[in-house]
Amino acid sequence: MTGGSTLERGRQAFERQAWRAAYELLCAADEQAPLGAEDLERAGRAAYLIGRDDDSLSLCERAFRERLRQGDPEGAALDGFWLVFGLITRGDWARAGGWIGRARAVIDDGRRDCAARGYLLGPDAVQALLGGDPQRAYAGFSEQREIGRRFADHDLLALAGFGQGQALIAMGRIPEGIAVLDEVMVGVTAGETSPMVAGLVYCGVIAACMETFDPRRAKEWTVALKHWCDAQPDLVQFRGQCMVHRAQIMQIEGAWLDALEELRQASERFTGAGHPAAGDALYEQAELHRWRGDTDDAEQAYRRAATFGRDPQPGLALLRLAQGQLEAASAGVRRALEETTERVRRPRLLSAAVEIALEGKDVHAARAAADELARLAAERDVPVLQAMAAHAGGLLGLAEGDAARALAGARRAWSMWQQLDAPYEAARARVVVALACRALGDEDGPHGAGRGPAGVRAPLGRTRPGPGRGPDRRGPDPGRVRADGAGGRGAPAGGDGPDQPGDRRRAVPQREDGGPAPQQHLHQARGVLAVRGHRLGVPSRPRLSSWADLPMRPVGGMRALPDVRAGAAA
Repeated sequence: MTGGSTLERGRQAFERQAWRAAYELLCAADEQAPLGAEDLERAGRAAYLIGRDDDSLSLCERAFRERLRQGDPEGAALDGFWLVFGLITRGDWARAGGWIGRARAVIDDGRRDCAARGYLLGPDAVQALLGGDPQRAYAGFSEQREIGRRFADHDLLALAGFGQGQALIAMGRIPEGIAVLDEVMVGVTAGETSPMVAGLVYCGVIAACMETFDPRRAKEWTVALKHWCDAQPDLVQFRGQCMVHRAQIMQIEGAWLDALEELRQASERFTGAGHPAAGDALYEQAELHRWRGDTDDAEQAYRRAATFGRDPQPGLALLRLAQGQLEAASAGVRRALEETTERVRRPRLLSAAVEIALEGKDVHAARAAADELARLAAERDVPVLQAMAAHAGGLLGLAEGDAARALAGARRAWSMWQQLDAPYEAARARVVVALACRALGDEDGPHGAGRGPAGVRAPLGRTRPGPGRGPDRRGPDPGRVRADGAGGRGAPAGGDGPDQPGDRRRAVPQREDGGPAPQQHLHQARGVLAVRGHRLGVPSRPRLSSWADLPMRPVGGMRALPDVRAGAAA
Protein backbone atom coordinates (compact mmCIF):
# COMPACT_ATOMS: atom_id res chain seq x y z
CA MET A 1 0.00 0.00 0.00
CA THR A 2 1.45 3.37 -0.93
CA GLY A 3 1.76 6.36 1.35
CA GLY A 4 -0.57 8.32 -0.91
CA SER A 5 -3.39 5.80 -0.61
CA THR A 6 -2.99 5.68 3.18
CA LEU A 7 -3.15 9.44 3.32
CA GLU A 8 -6.23 9.55 1.15
CA ARG A 9 -7.97 6.96 3.33
CA GLY A 10 -7.08 9.03 6.40
CA ARG A 11 -8.62 12.11 4.83
CA GLN A 12 -11.75 10.19 3.92
CA ALA A 13 -12.05 8.81 7.44
CA PHE A 14 -11.78 12.35 8.78
CA GLU A 15 -14.57 13.55 6.49
CA ARG A 16 -16.94 10.81 7.64
CA GLN A 17 -16.03 11.55 11.29
CA ALA A 18 -14.38 8.18 11.93
CA TRP A 19 -11.92 9.85 14.24
CA ARG A 20 -9.87 6.87 15.41
CA ALA A 21 -9.37 5.54 11.88
CA ALA A 22 -8.49 9.04 10.68
CA TYR A 23 -5.90 9.48 13.40
CA GLU A 24 -4.29 6.08 12.85
CA LEU A 25 -4.22 6.36 9.06
CA LEU A 26 -2.87 9.90 9.07
CA CYS A 27 -0.15 8.93 11.55
CA ALA A 28 0.72 5.93 9.39
CA ALA A 29 0.98 8.19 6.36
CA ASP A 30 3.14 10.58 8.40
CA GLU A 31 5.62 7.78 9.06
CA GLN A 32 5.94 7.18 5.33
CA ALA A 33 6.26 10.86 4.40
CA PRO A 34 5.90 13.97 6.62
CA LEU A 35 2.39 15.37 6.52
CA GLY A 36 1.65 18.85 5.24
CA ALA A 37 0.03 21.51 7.41
CA GLU A 38 -3.59 20.70 6.55
CA ASP A 39 -3.14 16.99 7.25
CA LEU A 40 -1.29 17.71 10.49
CA GLU A 41 -4.30 19.82 11.50
CA ARG A 42 -6.65 16.96 10.63
CA ALA A 43 -4.58 14.49 12.62
CA GLY A 44 -4.41 16.89 15.57
CA ARG A 45 -8.17 17.39 15.68
CA ALA A 46 -8.83 13.66 15.35
CA ALA A 47 -6.38 12.99 18.21
CA TYR A 48 -8.17 15.54 20.39
CA LEU A 49 -11.59 14.00 19.71
CA ILE A 50 -10.45 10.47 20.65
CA GLY A 51 -8.86 11.73 23.86
CA ARG A 52 -5.17 11.69 22.87
CA ASP A 53 -4.54 15.18 24.17
CA ASP A 54 -0.73 15.09 24.20
CA ASP A 55 -0.59 13.82 20.62
CA SER A 56 -3.09 16.49 19.59
CA LEU A 57 -0.95 19.27 21.06
CA SER A 58 2.19 17.89 19.42
CA LEU A 59 0.51 17.72 16.01
CA CYS A 60 -0.91 21.25 16.35
CA GLU A 61 2.56 22.55 17.21
CA ARG A 62 3.99 20.88 14.11
CA ALA A 63 1.18 22.42 12.01
CA PHE A 64 2.02 25.85 13.46
CA ARG A 65 5.66 25.53 12.43
CA GLU A 66 4.76 24.17 9.01
CA ARG A 67 2.44 27.13 8.35
CA LEU A 68 5.23 29.53 9.26
CA ARG A 69 7.65 27.66 7.00
CA GLN A 70 5.13 28.03 4.16
CA GLY A 71 4.84 31.79 4.78
CA ASP A 72 1.26 31.59 6.10
CA PRO A 73 1.21 33.61 9.35
CA GLU A 74 -2.59 33.72 9.55
CA GLY A 75 -2.82 29.92 9.29
CA ALA A 76 -0.05 29.62 11.90
CA ALA A 77 -1.90 31.95 14.26
CA LEU A 78 -5.04 29.85 13.87
CA ASP A 79 -3.07 26.69 14.69
CA GLY A 80 -1.71 28.55 17.69
CA PHE A 81 -5.27 29.23 18.84
CA TRP A 82 -6.19 25.53 18.67
CA LEU A 83 -3.10 24.79 20.73
CA VAL A 84 -4.36 27.33 23.27
CA PHE A 85 -7.82 25.76 23.10
CA GLY A 86 -6.42 22.33 23.95
CA LEU A 87 -4.29 23.66 26.79
CA ILE A 88 -7.14 25.64 28.34
CA THR A 89 -9.57 22.71 28.22
CA ARG A 90 -7.09 20.69 30.27
CA GLY A 91 -6.50 23.58 32.70
CA ASP A 92 -2.94 24.41 31.58
CA TRP A 93 -3.27 28.19 31.63
CA ALA A 94 0.46 28.90 31.98
CA ARG A 95 1.42 27.21 28.71
CA ALA A 96 -1.72 28.61 27.09
CA GLY A 97 -0.59 32.14 27.94
CA GLY A 98 2.76 31.57 26.28
CA TRP A 99 1.16 30.29 23.10
CA ILE A 100 -1.31 33.18 22.99
CA GLY A 101 1.60 35.60 22.85
CA ARG A 102 3.42 33.56 20.26
CA ALA A 103 0.37 33.24 18.01
CA ARG A 104 -0.39 36.96 18.21
CA ALA A 105 3.20 37.82 17.38
CA VAL A 106 2.99 36.18 13.96
CA ILE A 107 0.05 38.41 12.95
CA ASP A 108 1.68 41.71 13.87
CA ASP A 109 0.99 41.33 17.59
CA GLY A 110 -2.68 40.78 16.89
CA ARG A 111 -3.17 43.93 14.80
CA ARG A 112 -3.60 42.25 11.42
CA ASP A 113 -7.27 42.15 10.41
CA CYS A 114 -7.98 38.45 9.94
CA ALA A 115 -10.14 35.70 11.42
CA ALA A 116 -7.22 34.43 13.52
CA ARG A 117 -7.16 37.77 15.35
CA GLY A 118 -10.78 37.18 16.35
CA TYR A 119 -10.02 33.72 17.70
CA LEU A 120 -7.11 35.06 19.75
CA LEU A 121 -9.39 37.62 21.44
CA GLY A 122 -11.23 34.75 23.11
CA PRO A 123 -8.79 33.70 25.86
CA ASP A 124 -8.62 37.21 27.35
CA ALA A 125 -12.41 37.43 27.36
CA VAL A 126 -12.64 34.02 29.04
CA GLN A 127 -10.18 35.10 31.71
CA ALA A 128 -12.18 38.26 32.33
CA LEU A 129 -15.34 36.17 32.73
CA LEU A 130 -13.67 33.75 35.12
CA GLY A 131 -12.15 36.69 36.99
CA GLY A 132 -15.56 38.22 37.74
CA ASP A 133 -15.58 40.98 35.11
CA PRO A 134 -18.42 39.98 32.76
CA GLN A 135 -18.70 43.49 31.28
CA ARG A 136 -15.15 43.36 29.96
CA ALA A 137 -15.70 39.78 28.84
CA TYR A 138 -18.85 40.75 26.94
CA ALA A 139 -16.99 43.56 25.15
CA GLY A 140 -14.27 41.11 24.08
CA PHE A 141 -16.72 38.50 22.87
CA SER A 142 -18.70 41.17 20.99
CA GLU A 143 -15.58 42.30 19.12
CA GLN A 144 -14.81 38.66 18.41
CA ARG A 145 -18.29 38.07 17.03
CA GLU A 146 -18.06 41.10 14.75
CA ILE A 147 -14.85 39.72 13.25
CA GLY A 148 -16.58 36.36 12.79
CA ARG A 149 -19.39 38.05 10.84
CA ARG A 150 -16.95 39.97 8.68
CA PHE A 151 -15.05 36.83 7.69
CA ALA A 152 -18.12 34.52 7.67
CA ASP A 153 -16.35 32.14 10.04
CA HIS A 154 -18.98 29.88 11.64
CA ASP A 155 -16.70 28.45 14.32
CA LEU A 156 -15.68 31.94 15.41
CA LEU A 157 -19.28 33.13 15.41
CA ALA A 158 -20.34 30.19 17.59
CA LEU A 159 -17.51 30.63 20.08
CA ALA A 160 -18.12 34.39 20.34
CA GLY A 161 -21.89 34.01 20.70
CA PHE A 162 -21.41 31.34 23.34
CA GLY A 163 -19.14 33.70 25.28
CA GLN A 164 -21.60 36.57 24.93
CA GLY A 165 -24.40 34.42 26.34
CA GLN A 166 -22.30 33.38 29.31
CA ALA A 167 -21.27 36.97 30.01
CA LEU A 168 -24.88 38.18 29.88
CA ILE A 169 -25.90 35.48 32.34
CA ALA A 170 -23.05 36.49 34.65
CA MET A 171 -24.27 40.11 34.48
CA GLY A 172 -27.71 38.97 35.60
CA ARG A 173 -29.26 39.54 32.14
CA ILE A 174 -30.31 35.91 32.06
CA PRO A 175 -33.17 35.95 29.51
CA GLU A 176 -30.92 37.82 27.04
CA GLY A 177 -28.10 35.38 27.66
CA ILE A 178 -30.30 32.33 27.14
CA ALA A 179 -31.68 33.84 23.92
CA VAL A 180 -28.14 34.31 22.57
CA LEU A 181 -27.22 30.73 23.51
CA ASP A 182 -30.33 29.40 21.77
CA GLU A 183 -29.35 31.33 18.64
CA VAL A 184 -25.87 29.80 18.75
CA MET A 185 -27.34 26.32 19.14
CA VAL A 186 -29.34 26.75 15.94
CA GLY A 187 -26.09 26.88 13.99
CA VAL A 188 -24.51 24.05 15.97
CA THR A 189 -27.43 21.66 15.45
CA ALA A 190 -27.51 22.57 11.76
CA GLY A 191 -23.94 21.27 11.45
CA GLU A 192 -22.40 24.65 10.66
CA THR A 193 -19.51 24.26 13.14
CA SER A 194 -16.58 21.91 13.51
CA PRO A 195 -16.91 19.01 15.97
CA MET A 196 -14.52 20.60 18.46
CA VAL A 197 -16.59 23.77 18.64
CA ALA A 198 -19.91 21.92 18.54
CA GLY A 199 -18.99 19.74 21.52
CA LEU A 200 -17.75 22.70 23.55
CA VAL A 201 -20.92 24.70 22.88
CA TYR A 202 -23.24 21.77 23.54
CA CYS A 203 -21.71 21.15 26.95
CA GLY A 204 -21.46 24.83 27.83
CA VAL A 205 -25.07 25.57 26.94
CA ILE A 206 -26.35 22.61 28.97
CA ALA A 207 -24.24 23.74 31.94
CA ALA A 208 -25.68 27.25 31.57
CA CYS A 209 -29.23 25.85 31.57
CA MET A 210 -28.57 23.93 34.79
CA GLU A 211 -26.87 26.95 36.35
CA THR A 212 -29.85 29.15 35.51
CA PHE A 213 -32.34 26.61 36.95
CA ASP A 214 -33.82 25.48 33.65
CA PRO A 215 -33.63 21.66 33.77
CA ARG A 216 -36.22 21.19 31.05
CA ARG A 217 -34.15 23.06 28.47
CA ALA A 218 -31.04 21.29 29.78
CA LYS A 219 -32.73 17.92 29.27
CA GLU A 220 -33.63 18.78 25.67
CA TRP A 221 -30.06 19.76 24.83
CA THR A 222 -28.67 16.77 26.74
CA VAL A 223 -30.72 14.43 24.54
CA ALA A 224 -29.42 16.25 21.47
CA LEU A 225 -25.83 15.99 22.76
CA LYS A 226 -26.24 12.25 23.33
CA HIS A 227 -27.47 11.75 19.76
CA TRP A 228 -24.56 13.84 18.49
CA CYS A 229 -22.06 11.77 20.48
CA ASP A 230 -23.67 8.47 19.48
CA ALA A 231 -23.33 9.40 15.81
CA GLN A 232 -19.54 9.50 16.36
CA PRO A 233 -18.69 6.20 18.10
CA ASP A 234 -14.98 7.01 18.36
CA LEU A 235 -15.65 10.26 20.20
CA VAL A 236 -14.06 10.43 23.66
CA GLN A 237 -14.03 14.17 24.27
CA PHE A 238 -17.37 15.54 25.50
CA ARG A 239 -18.67 12.08 26.48
CA GLY A 240 -17.61 12.72 30.05
CA GLN A 241 -19.46 16.03 30.16
CA CYS A 242 -22.44 14.33 28.53
CA MET A 243 -22.43 11.78 31.36
CA VAL A 244 -22.41 14.52 34.00
CA HIS A 245 -25.31 16.33 32.37
CA ARG A 246 -27.34 13.14 32.01
CA ALA A 247 -26.64 12.30 35.65
CA GLN A 248 -27.88 15.71 36.79
CA ILE A 249 -31.18 15.11 34.98
CA MET A 250 -31.43 11.58 36.42
CA GLN A 251 -30.75 12.96 39.89
CA ILE A 252 -33.61 15.44 39.59
CA GLU A 253 -35.97 12.76 38.30
CA GLY A 254 -35.11 10.31 41.09
CA ALA A 255 -33.04 7.67 39.20
CA TRP A 256 -30.22 7.94 41.69
CA LEU A 257 -28.40 4.66 41.13
CA ASP A 258 -28.24 5.26 37.39
CA ALA A 259 -26.98 8.78 38.07
CA LEU A 260 -24.26 7.49 40.41
CA GLU A 261 -23.04 5.06 37.76
CA GLU A 262 -22.88 7.81 35.13
CA LEU A 263 -20.98 10.06 37.53
CA ARG A 264 -18.58 7.29 38.50
CA GLN A 265 -17.63 6.75 34.87
CA ALA A 266 -17.35 10.48 34.23
CA SER A 267 -15.18 11.11 37.28
CA GLU A 268 -12.85 8.23 36.36
CA ARG A 269 -12.45 9.67 32.89
CA PHE A 270 -11.84 13.21 34.15
CA THR A 271 -9.64 12.49 37.17
CA GLY A 272 -7.38 10.23 35.15
CA ALA A 273 -6.77 13.09 32.72
CA GLY A 274 -6.56 15.75 35.44
CA HIS A 275 -9.50 17.55 33.81
CA PRO A 276 -11.04 20.44 35.83
CA ALA A 277 -14.53 19.05 35.10
CA ALA A 278 -13.71 16.21 37.49
CA GLY A 279 -14.73 18.59 40.26
CA ASP A 280 -18.27 18.85 38.91
CA ALA A 281 -18.63 15.08 38.57
CA LEU A 282 -17.33 14.50 42.10
CA TYR A 283 -19.57 17.22 43.58
CA GLU A 284 -22.66 15.66 42.00
CA GLN A 285 -21.59 12.28 43.36
CA ALA A 286 -21.27 13.81 46.81
CA GLU A 287 -24.76 15.29 46.56
CA LEU A 288 -26.27 11.91 45.73
CA HIS A 289 -24.41 10.22 48.56
CA ARG A 290 -25.68 12.90 50.94
CA TRP A 291 -29.25 12.53 49.76
CA ARG A 292 -28.98 8.76 50.24
CA GLY A 293 -27.55 9.19 53.73
CA ASP A 294 -24.09 7.81 52.84
CA THR A 295 -22.24 10.45 54.84
CA ASP A 296 -18.74 8.95 54.63
CA ASP A 297 -18.90 8.62 50.85
CA ALA A 298 -20.36 12.12 50.59
CA GLU A 299 -17.58 13.62 52.70
CA GLN A 300 -14.89 11.96 50.62
CA ALA A 301 -16.45 13.08 47.33
CA TYR A 302 -16.85 16.69 48.50
CA ARG A 303 -13.19 16.80 49.50
CA ARG A 304 -12.05 15.30 46.21
CA ALA A 305 -14.20 17.81 44.32
CA ALA A 306 -12.45 20.64 46.18
CA THR A 307 -9.03 19.38 45.03
CA PHE A 308 -10.19 19.98 41.45
CA GLY A 309 -11.22 23.56 42.23
CA ARG A 310 -14.95 22.90 42.81
CA ASP A 311 -16.32 24.76 45.83
CA PRO A 312 -18.07 22.04 47.89
CA GLN A 313 -20.75 24.44 49.14
CA PRO A 314 -23.61 24.38 49.81
CA GLY A 315 -23.58 20.58 49.79
CA LEU A 316 -20.85 20.25 52.40
CA ALA A 317 -22.65 22.65 54.74
CA LEU A 318 -25.83 20.59 54.45
CA LEU A 319 -23.81 17.46 55.16
CA ARG A 320 -22.44 19.10 58.30
CA LEU A 321 -26.01 19.97 59.26
CA ALA A 322 -27.07 16.33 58.86
CA GLN A 323 -24.10 15.32 61.01
CA GLY A 324 -25.22 17.67 63.77
CA GLN A 325 -22.29 20.07 63.23
CA LEU A 326 -24.36 23.25 63.16
CA GLU A 327 -21.48 25.66 63.70
CA ALA A 328 -19.47 24.20 60.82
CA ALA A 329 -22.55 24.23 58.58
CA SER A 330 -23.27 27.88 59.38
CA ALA A 331 -19.66 28.95 58.83
CA GLY A 332 -19.43 27.11 55.50
CA VAL A 333 -22.56 28.55 53.93
CA ARG A 334 -21.85 32.02 55.34
CA ARG A 335 -18.36 32.04 53.81
CA ALA A 336 -19.72 30.89 50.45
CA LEU A 337 -22.39 33.61 50.42
CA GLU A 338 -19.84 36.30 51.27
CA GLU A 339 -17.62 35.20 48.38
CA THR A 340 -20.36 34.69 45.80
CA THR A 341 -21.50 37.85 44.07
CA GLU A 342 -22.94 36.38 40.85
CA ARG A 343 -26.69 36.45 41.22
CA VAL A 344 -27.12 33.21 39.32
CA ARG A 345 -24.99 31.32 41.87
CA ARG A 346 -26.66 32.60 45.03
CA PRO A 347 -30.06 30.83 45.09
CA ARG A 348 -28.77 27.38 46.07
CA LEU A 349 -26.63 28.91 48.76
CA LEU A 350 -29.56 30.96 50.06
CA SER A 351 -31.83 27.91 50.12
CA ALA A 352 -29.29 26.04 52.24
CA ALA A 353 -28.78 29.11 54.44
CA VAL A 354 -32.49 29.15 55.31
CA GLU A 355 -32.46 25.54 56.49
CA ILE A 356 -29.22 25.94 58.44
CA ALA A 357 -30.33 29.17 60.12
CA LEU A 358 -33.63 27.61 61.18
CA GLU A 359 -31.79 24.63 62.63
CA GLY A 360 -29.88 27.13 64.76
CA LYS A 361 -33.11 28.99 65.63
CA ASP A 362 -31.76 32.12 63.96
CA VAL A 363 -35.03 33.20 62.39
CA HIS A 364 -33.68 36.66 61.54
CA ALA A 365 -30.90 35.19 59.37
CA ALA A 366 -33.33 32.71 57.84
CA ARG A 367 -35.72 35.50 56.92
CA ALA A 368 -32.93 37.57 55.32
CA ALA A 369 -31.89 34.59 53.17
CA ALA A 370 -35.48 33.69 52.28
CA ASP A 371 -36.28 37.30 51.33
CA GLU A 372 -33.28 37.53 49.01
CA LEU A 373 -34.20 34.20 47.45
CA ALA A 374 -37.76 35.45 46.90
CA ARG A 375 -36.46 38.62 45.23
CA LEU A 376 -34.24 36.62 42.89
CA ALA A 377 -37.14 34.31 42.04
CA ALA A 378 -39.42 37.29 41.34
CA GLU A 379 -36.98 38.59 38.73
CA ARG A 380 -37.42 35.51 36.53
CA ASP A 381 -40.29 33.27 35.57
CA VAL A 382 -38.38 30.04 36.23
CA PRO A 383 -40.25 27.21 37.99
CA VAL A 384 -37.22 25.85 39.86
CA LEU A 385 -36.43 29.22 41.43
CA GLN A 386 -40.10 29.80 42.23
CA ALA A 387 -40.30 26.39 43.91
CA MET A 388 -37.13 27.00 45.93
CA ALA A 389 -38.42 30.36 47.14
CA ALA A 390 -41.85 28.93 47.97
CA HIS A 391 -40.31 26.08 49.94
CA ALA A 392 -38.09 28.45 51.91
CA GLY A 393 -41.12 30.61 52.64
CA GLY A 394 -42.98 27.56 53.92
CA LEU A 395 -40.15 26.64 56.29
CA LEU A 396 -39.98 30.21 57.53
CA GLY A 397 -43.74 30.34 58.08
CA LEU A 398 -43.55 27.27 60.31
CA ALA A 399 -40.64 28.72 62.27
CA GLU A 400 -42.52 32.00 62.82
CA GLY A 401 -45.71 30.22 63.87
CA ASP A 402 -47.65 31.23 60.75
CA ALA A 403 -48.90 27.83 59.63
CA ALA A 404 -51.30 29.26 57.05
CA ARG A 405 -48.45 31.04 55.25
CA ALA A 406 -46.32 27.92 55.57
CA LEU A 407 -49.06 25.81 54.01
CA ALA A 408 -49.52 28.17 51.05
CA GLY A 409 -45.79 28.24 50.32
CA ALA A 410 -45.29 24.51 50.73
CA ARG A 411 -48.29 23.62 48.55
CA ARG A 412 -46.98 25.90 45.80
CA ALA A 413 -43.52 24.37 46.06
CA TRP A 414 -44.93 20.83 46.01
CA SER A 415 -47.02 21.53 42.91
CA MET A 416 -44.06 23.03 41.04
CA TRP A 417 -41.69 20.19 41.94
CA GLN A 418 -44.30 17.72 40.75
CA GLN A 419 -44.59 19.55 37.42
CA LEU A 420 -40.81 19.42 37.11
CA ASP A 421 -40.83 15.68 37.82
CA ALA A 422 -38.54 16.17 40.82
CA PRO A 423 -39.84 13.58 43.31
CA TYR A 424 -37.31 14.11 46.09
CA GLU A 425 -37.90 17.85 46.30
CA ALA A 426 -41.65 17.26 45.97
CA ALA A 427 -41.57 14.93 48.96
CA ARG A 428 -39.64 17.45 51.04
CA ALA A 429 -42.33 20.01 50.28
CA ARG A 430 -45.03 17.45 51.16
CA VAL A 431 -43.58 17.07 54.63
CA VAL A 432 -43.88 20.83 55.17
CA VAL A 433 -47.46 20.68 53.87
CA ALA A 434 -48.20 17.95 56.41
CA LEU A 435 -46.60 19.84 59.27
CA ALA A 436 -48.52 23.00 58.39
CA CYS A 437 -51.86 21.14 58.14
CA ARG A 438 -51.27 19.49 61.49
CA ALA A 439 -50.35 22.81 63.07
CA LEU A 440 -53.65 24.18 61.82
CA GLY A 441 -55.49 21.28 63.44
CA ASP A 442 -56.48 19.82 60.06
CA GLU A 443 -55.90 16.08 60.22
CA ASP A 444 -57.72 15.46 56.93
CA GLY A 445 -55.87 18.10 54.93
CA PRO A 446 -52.68 16.06 54.38
CA HIS A 447 -54.66 13.25 52.73
CA GLY A 448 -55.84 15.61 49.96
CA ALA A 449 -52.41 17.09 49.38
CA GLY A 450 -51.72 14.64 46.58
CA ARG A 451 -54.40 16.22 44.42
CA GLY A 452 -53.74 18.85 41.83
CA PRO A 453 -55.60 22.12 41.46
CA ALA A 454 -58.45 20.41 39.63
CA GLY A 455 -58.75 17.67 42.27
CA VAL A 456 -57.08 15.07 40.08
CA ARG A 457 -54.67 12.85 41.94
CA ALA A 458 -51.08 13.22 40.88
CA PRO A 459 -49.60 10.11 39.25
CA LEU A 460 -47.88 7.74 41.62
CA GLY A 461 -44.66 5.90 40.99
CA ARG A 462 -44.19 2.16 40.80
CA THR A 463 -45.88 0.10 43.48
CA ARG A 464 -43.20 -2.45 44.33
CA PRO A 465 -43.40 -3.13 48.10
CA GLY A 466 -41.35 -0.94 50.39
CA PRO A 467 -40.68 -1.23 54.12
CA GLY A 468 -43.75 -2.45 55.94
CA ARG A 469 -45.42 -3.52 52.67
CA GLY A 470 -43.93 -6.93 52.02
CA PRO A 471 -43.96 -10.05 54.23
CA ASP A 472 -40.35 -9.56 55.34
CA ARG A 473 -40.55 -5.80 55.93
CA ARG A 474 -41.50 -3.97 59.05
CA GLY A 475 -42.62 -0.41 59.34
CA PRO A 476 -40.80 2.07 61.56
CA ASP A 477 -41.40 2.06 65.27
CA PRO A 478 -41.80 5.72 66.18
CA GLY A 479 -41.04 4.85 69.77
CA ARG A 480 -37.50 3.85 68.77
CA VAL A 481 -36.65 7.12 67.03
CA ARG A 482 -33.96 9.05 68.88
CA ALA A 483 -34.86 12.63 69.63
CA ASP A 484 -31.29 13.83 69.05
CA GLY A 485 -31.33 12.54 65.47
CA ALA A 486 -28.00 10.76 65.93
CA GLY A 487 -27.15 8.54 63.04
CA GLY A 488 -29.36 10.59 60.76
CA ARG A 489 -32.79 12.11 61.11
CA GLY A 490 -35.39 9.47 61.59
CA ALA A 491 -32.76 6.85 62.50
CA PRO A 492 -34.00 4.22 64.93
CA ALA A 493 -32.13 3.74 68.16
CA GLY A 494 -29.90 0.73 68.28
CA GLY A 495 -28.39 1.04 64.79
CA ASP A 496 -29.42 0.86 61.18
CA GLY A 497 -32.93 -0.26 60.34
CA PRO A 498 -35.03 -0.55 57.21
CA ASP A 499 -36.19 3.05 57.49
CA GLN A 500 -32.67 4.51 57.82
CA PRO A 501 -31.26 5.78 54.52
CA GLY A 502 -27.72 4.83 55.49
CA ASP A 503 -28.80 1.21 55.10
CA ARG A 504 -31.23 1.73 52.23
CA ARG A 505 -29.38 -0.37 49.70
CA ARG A 506 -29.52 -3.38 52.02
CA ALA A 507 -32.98 -3.03 53.51
CA VAL A 508 -35.09 -1.49 50.74
CA PRO A 509 -35.76 -2.78 47.22
CA GLN A 510 -34.92 -0.40 44.41
CA ARG A 511 -37.16 0.69 41.57
CA GLU A 512 -36.42 -0.69 38.14
CA ASP A 513 -35.20 2.72 36.97
CA GLY A 514 -32.64 2.92 39.76
CA GLY A 515 -34.64 5.40 41.83
CA PRO A 516 -35.49 5.13 45.52
CA ALA A 517 -37.88 2.43 46.62
CA PRO A 518 -41.62 3.18 46.77
CA GLN A 519 -42.98 4.48 50.09
CA GLN A 520 -39.47 4.88 51.60
CA HIS A 521 -40.17 8.59 52.02
CA LEU A 522 -43.23 7.82 54.14
CA HIS A 523 -41.13 6.14 56.77
CA GLN A 524 -38.67 9.01 56.76
CA ALA A 525 -41.55 11.46 57.15
CA ARG A 526 -42.96 9.47 60.05
CA GLY A 527 -39.59 9.56 61.78
CA VAL A 528 -39.33 13.32 61.34
CA LEU A 529 -42.88 13.85 62.54
CA ALA A 530 -42.43 11.54 65.53
CA VAL A 531 -39.43 13.56 66.70
CA ARG A 532 -41.25 16.86 66.28
CA GLY A 533 -44.80 15.81 67.06
CA HIS A 534 -44.81 17.18 70.59
CA ARG A 535 -44.24 20.69 69.22
CA LEU A 536 -47.37 20.35 67.10
CA GLY A 537 -49.56 19.00 69.89
CA VAL A 538 -49.93 15.53 68.41
CA PRO A 539 -51.99 13.53 70.96
CA SER A 540 -50.42 10.11 70.47
CA ARG A 541 -47.88 8.25 68.39
CA PRO A 542 -50.38 5.77 66.92
CA ARG A 543 -52.51 8.61 65.56
CA LEU A 544 -49.39 10.30 64.21
CA SER A 545 -48.34 7.16 62.33
CA SER A 546 -51.79 6.78 60.81
CA TRP A 547 -52.03 10.43 59.83
CA ALA A 548 -48.52 10.36 58.32
CA ASP A 549 -49.39 7.48 55.97
CA LEU A 550 -49.91 9.87 53.08
CA PRO A 551 -50.08 8.83 49.40
CA MET A 552 -46.94 10.77 48.53
CA ARG A 553 -44.95 10.10 45.41
CA PRO A 554 -42.37 7.37 46.11
CA VAL A 555 -38.94 8.78 46.81
CA GLY A 556 -36.33 8.08 49.41
CA GLY A 557 -33.31 9.51 51.15
CA MET A 558 -35.20 12.00 53.28
CA ARG A 559 -32.29 12.22 55.69
CA ALA A 560 -31.60 15.77 54.53
CA LEU A 561 -35.06 17.04 55.53
CA PRO A 562 -34.89 20.42 57.25
CA ASP A 563 -35.50 20.39 60.98
CA VAL A 564 -38.57 22.61 60.83
CA ARG A 565 -40.54 23.42 63.93
CA ALA A 566 -43.82 25.27 64.23
CA GLY A 567 -43.23 28.25 66.47
CA ALA A 568 -39.45 27.75 66.55
CA ALA A 569 -39.02 31.51 66.74
CA ALA A 570 -40.37 31.48 70.26
